[in-house]
Parts: sequence; structure tokens; C-alpha cells
Amino acid sequence: MCSIKELKRKIEETRKRMYKTYENDPNDPQVLSISQSLDILLNKYDRALKKRGN
Repeated sequence: MCSIKELKRKIEETRKRMYKTYENDPNDPQVLSISQSLDILLNKYDRALKKRGN
């Protein structure tokens, strides 16, 4: 499992990639795919924070 720090880095990387793809072509199907990957990372991050809080 990724550390929280690593998850944050991956989230920012994916977010930047999604924005760049969108700026190049808002209708690019990759935008949706990247967005879904970002959602997965954000969910993992949220779960990791909750687990750490226990």
C-alpha cells in the first residue's frame, strides 16, 4: 500500500495530467479515464487518512 505522502504525489500528478489533457481537447476520452483514476486515488487517500486517525 502507498504511503499518504506517495498518494498525495500521485494525486497531484494525475490532476495535472487531467487538466493538461482537458486544455488540449475537452472532448478527449482520456479526460474521463484520467478522472476515474483520480477518483480511485482520492478514495485511497481518504481511506488512508481515516485508518491513520484510528
